Amino acid sequence: MNIEKNIRDDHQVELTVEVDPERMEAMKRRAARKLAERGKIPGFRPGKAPYDMIRRHYGDEPIVEQAIDMLVDEIYPEVLTQAEIEPAAAGALEKIESMDPPKFIFRVPLAPTVDLGDYLSVRVPYEWTAPGEDKLTEALEEFRQMYGTTETVEREVQEGDYVLLEVKGEKKDAAEGEDLSELSRESTATLVRSEDKEADSEWPYKGFARQLIGLKPGESKSVTHTYPQDFDDEKLKGATVTFAATVKTVRAVTLPELNDDFAKMVGGQYENLDQLKEALKKDIEARDRANYDDEYFTQVIDKIKEGATIKYPPQVVDHEGEHVLEDLSQRLASQNMDLETYFKVRNTTREKFNEEEVRPVAIKRLERGLILDEVARKHNIHI
Repeated sequence: MNIEKNIRDDHQVELTVEVDPERMEAMKRRAARKLAERGKIPGFRPGKAPYDMIRRHYGDEPIVEQAIDMLVDEIYPEVLTQAEIEPAAAGALEKIESMDPPKFIFRVPLAPTVDLGDYLSVRVPYEWTAPGEDKLTEALEEFRQMYGTTETVEREVQEGDYVLLEVKGEKKDAAEGEDLSELSRESTATLVRSEDKEADSEWPYKGFARQLIGLKPGESKSVTHTYPQDFDDEKLKGATVTFAATVKTVRAVTLPELNDDFAKMVGGQYENLDQLKEALKKDIEARDRANYDDEYFTQVIDKIKEGATIKYPPQVVDHEGEHVLEDLSQRLASQNMDLETYFKVRNTTREKFNEEEVRPVAIKRLERGLILDEVARKHNIHI
């Protein structure tokens, strides 16, 4: 075989392969036998007819097509070896340039390459500081809420109360058939926190419970809320929802005192309040440091990327994009939504979403992963 190699700008290689005519002729005869084995030629047992008889019966075109398929399967591994190509994904037969002599053009995606540049000189200041006492105070308050006692009261809702209520939500400009059942609850409980202690996880949105202050059991109130564009729930990004809330029960909360008895209530391993505080402090610091380390690690990788040269074919990005969509699909499934419904809610198409949102995320993930892999390779790190 004669092979011409041409490296393209998109990190793929174009291989022009010329095959000996004798090899092509031998493959045509094998292809003819294969066709004859699958069919019947009058006067001959399957696969036993002479080559010329098979040609007259089937014609040259199906024999040549079968021969090309068989030849390509046979020579492709040889081509990669002879051309010293490390593919990143399966190649493709681009076209048949000629049959006399047999000449084929393959397009093969090359394995990604990474030149880290002067990565060892990269410096990013590590500036983690331990959380302040306010985080410990918040943690202790959460435990007090967990171990607090409640009693039903016949008065208006006040700060610090637990409220049992019914909520019905209606989304403005909802898509036809869109499942919005999670916006309504027949019976749900919420804690009315102070403004400085409102939780991001509060349902249906942060600060909702404070809208109930002043209502008595049996009274209702409607509030309208517009969710931010970066909200976690895909169906609610930028959405405006009106919630009708009816108070069923108001329960006043009595919190335990912060003392040694409280510490023992939280866990038998704590003999006094100081031990509980020390354990909470260590836990808070460990989680805060882990979050900072994740962010710091990303900053370092991105800083290395600024001085690195990374090459990869489009097929690798497409493959990573499939993972991005798969992750999104799993998150949507937890919200009882599929991708097609999501595209309708976002007023977009799969193609547009792939190009504008999936592809940039896929490229970022791919390049960070390639850099990390190359650093591990250079330093002989095996996980």
